[in-house]
Amino acid sequence: MADHQEEQLRELLDHVVGGLGLEATVQVDVDDEEIVGVLEGDDLGIFIGRHGATIEAVQHLAQRILLSDPSAPRRRIVVDAAGYRARRREALQKQADQAAAEALRFDRAVALDAMTASERKLVHEHLRDRDDLETYSEGEEPDRHLVIAPAK
Repeated sequence: MADHQEEQLRELLDHVVGGLGLEATVQVDVDDEEIVGVLEGDDLGIFIGRHGATIEAVQHLAQRILLSDPSAPRRRIVVDAAGYRARRREALQKQADQAAAEALRFDRAVALDAMTASERKLVHEHLRDRDDLETYSEGEEPDRHLVIAPAK
């Protein structure tokens, strides 16, 4: 029998795909730690949205729906489309590495562009083991951004 949260995520993604008039397949994978909904198809740019705004909004909505039941398991909810999350992770890590090199070269803090909390967390974790750098977030949503600075 399918997990209730799995069914909820599948229904949400099917509804959004239908509402946007997209041709896409929806696959939902569940384990003890997370539930991942993945869309595959052509022209999923409208689902991803400008700078990932739409896919982030759908993921936030999915989190609110799936975690609204206090008796439901507390798992991480991820929504992806056409490999967007992996491409975005790679781009953020490259941007973080470049900013880290600049921070060290010029011995000054380097601020990255505003990003979502999950993206900031990804960059913090990417640079976490570097003893020569520190990372911290500044600003207020939606303009909250990450700063990479030489370690004090």
